[in-house]
Amino acid sequence: MQPKGHLSKGLIIAIASSTVIAGGSVPKATAQIPFLPQLQTPSSVSNDSNNRTVSGWVYLDGRQLFQIAASRTNFPERLEDIQKKLETISQNYFQSPAKTVKVEVREANKLPVIYVNDQYLMTVTSEDAGLRQLDISTSANQIAEALREDLQRAKQERQTQFLIDQGKIAAATGVAMIVMSLGVYGWQRRSLRKDLLQPSPSTSPTAKPITTQLNHQQKQHLQEAKKRLFQLTQAGIWGGGSFIILGLFPYTRAFQVGILNAAQFPLRLAVVALVTYVAIRLSYALIDRFSSTLISSGAFLTPESSERLQLRVSTFSGVTKSIATAICVGVGILLALVSLGIDIVPLLAGASLVGVAVSLASQNLIKDAINGFLIILEDQYALGDVIAVGNVGGLVENLNLRMTQVRDSEGRLITIPNSEIKVVANLSSRWSRADLTVPVAYEADVNEALKLIEHIALEMDRDPQWQRQIIETPQVLGIDLFGDRGLMIRVWIKTQPLKQWDVAREYRRRLKVAFDQAGISIPVPQQAIWVNDPQLLNSQANGKAD
Repeated sequence: MQPKGHLSKGLIIAIASSTVIAGGSVPKATAQIPFLPQLQTPSSVSNDSNNRTVSGWVYLDGRQLFQIAASRTNFPERLEDIQKKLETISQNYFQSPAKTVKVEVREANKLPVIYVNDQYLMTVTSEDAGLRQLDISTSANQIAEALREDLQRAKQERQTQFLIDQGKIAAATGVAMIVMSLGVYGWQRRSLRKDLLQPSPSTSPTAKPITTQLNHQQKQHLQEAKKRLFQLTQAGIWGGGSFIILGLFPYTRAFQVGILNAAQFPLRLAVVALVTYVAIRLSYALIDRFSSTLISSGAFLTPESSERLQLRVSTFSGVTKSIATAICVGVGILLALVSLGIDIVPLLAGASLVGVAVSLASQNLIKDAINGFLIILEDQYALGDVIAVGNVGGLVENLNLRMTQVRDSEGRLITIPNSEIKVVANLSSRWSRADLTVPVAYEADVNEALKLIEHIALEMDRDPQWQRQIIETPQVLGIDLFGDRGLMIRVWIKTQPLKQWDVAREYRRRLKVAFDQAGISIPVPQQAIWVNDPQLLNSQANGKAD
């Protein structure tokens, strides 16, 4: 009969197993829930790889019985031989009516030999005794005692009443898995519904567009992180519960060991990869949250710097996310190596030397990173700005520590290493200006033309459609040049960043309509030709005399 506390203990261990299954081993606690086998790393006693002594476990019904050792070349054959003989002996014993098993330690060639029910099992060697740091005789007695206890327990576990009790525990564990899975699923649905119904602070009328975007991104990252965590929890519940159920019965416990041996390292790597992914998503959400809070609070901002900060946020956010991703991936790789049992201290020491060599060979990359950091820190330009670098220019679409990518007016994506950017012209930093040169014919009334040009500019400034884009009263500077096309009158209109072209186009349209109504013509290029040919001049003079 099983103790009454076994059912609740089985449920508790089923819950806990979903979080510890990836660890590789748990302690041996009860007869119903066997401990997980620990994979042993080979131990070396010789410089010769063929003579190196390795050790391993002998199993019965998926349980570790005792360890044996042999040279690398002889170990697989010896382990397989002992395992087959133990299987034959145990099957004969399970089918016999005897309740006890006879395990004897005899001597042959001055070495202890173990017999089970008068059937030869193995010879205990000095390598076996070396694993326990005991003499050969004591080691043989310990192995015999372990065999006696485990064989009797294995036969007891094959009794009908024991299997019924274990079946009850398996059924309770299955019910617990279903209940917990449904609970997690319901929690996930409620969390998703709450996120959908919860009003976002970015929906307020006063919310800035960049704040709305950041809040939306933060919500997406949090939802993605929750989704993966729920998936990990569900996998832990079903995987851990199924793993425990396999360990309840002697006939399926061997599958438990096989699954552990086959999936131990892939499972650890999968858990590390998933945790790294969730950490990256959470870091993205934190970055977006910090940026949104900074903009919304207006701390350390002046009215002049507020607009510019909104333009820079996407740049800072993207670069910070790239750095956070690199850090999380680096830590994840180190954790993966640790989970595989690799000592990372020598790797870190070697990586430092490799880093020095790479830094010497990649000086351009270092220059790119330093210049990119200064570009972002000094706010030379940001994502969304229009810049000119040398003979190329366009809208900044991507900016990181290594390069800048701009899209020119023809749609070409131009990539510029940051170290190559020496002089840059930012056409949209904080504000822009429409610099217009209006040609007027020489025969036109200059004063009337100046008044008309100013009137159209002020009228456009008062227009609600253009009032927000024009941030200062337009300035008519006066006649700037006597050109071959006529008088050149200069006009400055200060606008929001990147709005100078829209404002200039609309102003030219309105001015052309006003000029046509006032009868002021826009001149075409003019040129006077003087002819100094004497014969031609004489012929013209004679013609006039006649």
